[in-house]
Amino acid sequence: MSQFKPLHSREEKVEALGRVIDVLDRLRVECPWDAKQTNESLRPNTIEETYELCDALIREDNADIRKELGDVLLHILFYSRIGEEKGVFDIVDVADSLNSKLIYRHPHVFGEVKVEGSNDVLKNWEELKLKEKGGNKTVLSGVPAALPSLIKAERIQEKASNVGFDWENVDQVWSKVKEEISEFEAEAVSGNSERMENEMGDVFFALVNAARLYHINAENALEKTNRKFISRFNYLERKAKESGKNLRDMTLAEMDALWDEAKQKEC
Repeated sequence: MSQFKPLHSREEKVEALGRVIDVLDRLRVECPWDAKQTNESLRPNTIEETYELCDALIREDNADIRKELGDVLLHILFYSRIGEEKGVFDIVDVADSLNSKLIYRHPHVFGEVKVEGSNDVLKNWEELKLKEKGGNKTVLSGVPAALPSLIKAERIQEKASNVGFDWENVDQVWSKVKEEISEFEAEAVSGNSERMENEMGDVFFALVNAARLYHINAENALEKTNRKFISRFNYLERKAKESGKNLRDMTLAEMDALWDEAKQKEC
């Protein structure tokens, strides 16, 4: 790794965070909107800001990433301020809790534990998380119920893998994918919608497993395909309008030709 050169000194970073806290403290008192916010009222905004950050990250738009990170940071500080008003915690407690957790879960950095690579780090991480609950926490209990299904599937599989429940090699997963597709095809013949839905879920889960074993983030891969489809379809629609045609009146062959044009322009 090349030598890291900070953009700002530690003192500048601390001062910058302090200025934001000062501004928020004043807004909480003097701004009618900020003054009435609660954990419950802020929650939808927090979800929106998080998705906006994720959008900027996948676009690799550094200007937007910086902006959206600021919005997320504001929410962290806001919840901490609300906690402080309730007398239960403040930003110092939040930071101290995070600091303690990072040190505890990285014994290979702050202790004597030896690791061979990132996989060992993840396995140790999961073991330490279980110990934090006195061994009463189950392996999969740390997967948030509200996660989007695609991300949740990957997190479930990662946690199961960290305790040794995984394929021995990547080739084995394709047999499972083909098995699940065959089972779906069999149910499709029967026309039973409930069983078809169950089997399609198994197909998705197996494909997420395959992506994970190839070190591909399934959520990111699908989102990039979504964006690619939107771009190509927008091109198709635009070219159709330029030629005075309506998509509904075009043949599939005509639309396919424009689709291929869009693909060529991406190369």
